[in-house]
Amino acid sequence: MSLYVYKFGGTSVGSVERIKIVAEKVKKAQELGNQIVVVLSAMSGETNRLIGLAKEIQVQPTDREMDVLISTGEQVTVALLVMALHELHCDAVSYTGSQVKILTDSTHTKARIREIEDAKVRADLDSGKIVVIAGFQGVDEGGNITTLGRGGSDTTAVALAAALKADECHIYTDVDGVYTTDPRVEPKARRLKQITFEEMLEMASLGSKVLQIRSVEFAGKYNVALRVLSSFQEGCGTLITYEDSQMESALISGIAFNRDEAKLTITGVPDLPGVAFKILGPVADANIEVDMIIQNIADDATTDFTFTVHRNDYERAKAILEATCAQLGARKVTGDNSIVKVSIVGVGMRSHAGIASTMFKTLAAEGINIRMISTSEIKISVVVDEKYMELAVRALHTAFELDKVTEER
Repeated sequence: MSLYVYKFGGTSVGSVERIKIVAEKVKKAQELGNQIVVVLSAMSGETNRLIGLAKEIQVQPTDREMDVLISTGEQVTVALLVMALHELHCDAVSYTGSQVKILTDSTHTKARIREIEDAKVRADLDSGKIVVIAGFQGVDEGGNITTLGRGGSDTTAVALAAALKADECHIYTDVDGVYTTDPRVEPKARRLKQITFEEMLEMASLGSKVLQIRSVEFAGKYNVALRVLSSFQEGCGTLITYEDSQMESALISGIAFNRDEAKLTITGVPDLPGVAFKILGPVADANIEVDMIIQNIADDATTDFTFTVHRNDYERAKAILEATCAQLGARKVTGDNSIVKVSIVGVGMRSHAGIASTMFKTLAAEGINIRMISTSEIKISVVVDEKYMELAVRALHTAFELDKVTEER
C-alpha cells in the first residue's frame, strides 16, 4: 500500500464545484488502494480578503492576531472538502495545523516548522480514513496559531510527506508541471518530465513561481519525491528528485527570469579594508536583501560597488546608500529600477564547457547589453534592460535547443 500526500492550491479549491472535483480525484486515488493525506490552501482570493478586512479595522494589526485571522481560510476549505468526501461515502476527517499538531517556532506570519506529531494521522490512515489537513499553519509551544508565509501550504505538504515517509508528495496547481521557461513568454516552452532538487531550487529562487522555495529545500533535505501536476487535466506532471545518470545529457534544464530587480551603484569609494561591510551593513540593518554584487577596483585606489535589490526596496536602499556615500566620501550614487534578471539553469553545466560563451554570444547577437553577471555551479544569471527580457528568454531558449526537449527529460 502506497502513501501519498496531495496538496491543492487556492485555484484548485476556488469554488464549491472545484472542491467537489478534488473530492472525486481523492476518492479515486484511495480506491486504487492508496493511503491519502490531503493538504489544502484557502480558496483563491480568500487570504487577501481577510487581510483587507483587518486593514479596515487597524492599519498595523499585530502579527499574532493576523495569524489567527488568516489561518481561518484553510479551515474553511478542509471542512468543505471532508463534507464533499462524505457525500461520496468516503470516511474522511479534517484537522487544522494545531490539531495535528504541526509545531513551529514563534515567528508569526513566517514561522518555520520544527516538528510534526504524526501519530494521530497514522492511526486515521490505518483505519481507512482520508486525512485532510489545513496547510500554511501550525502552532508554537505556547499554543499560539502561527502561519508559514505565502505559499506555505507547499511546505506543509512536503513536511507531512517527510514525517509520514510518503512515497510521493503531489503538488496540484494550475499548471501541468515545470516548464523549460514560462510558456506565456516563450510558446515553445516544454514540460519537463524530471528535474533535480538543485535545479528546481535555483528556478524557484530566480523567479519561477511554480513552487515555494522553502518547500523545495525541505523536499531536498528529507529526500521527498515531489511531483507537480495540474488540478484541471490528467498527466504525469514533473517529478523533482535527485540527479541521476539520465540527466547528464541535458546542458540546460530551464530559463528563469525575475522582473522585480533594481540596481544601485556607489562610485569612487576609497578602496580600504571593510568598505564592503560599510556599504552593505546599513542596507542589511534595514532588512533589505541584496542579490548580485559586483566590485571594480580603479587605478586611483577607489572602487565602484554595484548590487541589486528587490524593486520594492529600491527607494529605501538608494536613500541609505546616499547617506553612506556622504560618510565615506565617495563620488556619487546611481540607480536603475528598470532592469531584469535572466538565468539559465542546468546540472549539465558541471560537465560541459562553453555554456557561458553560448549565452553571451546569443545575447550579443540580439543586441542585448549585459549589465551584471553572476554564476554558480549550475546557473548563470545576467542583468539586462527590462525591455529586452522576453527577447532574451526566447533567444536563449532557442540557442540551447530547449524547444526540442522531449518528454523523456
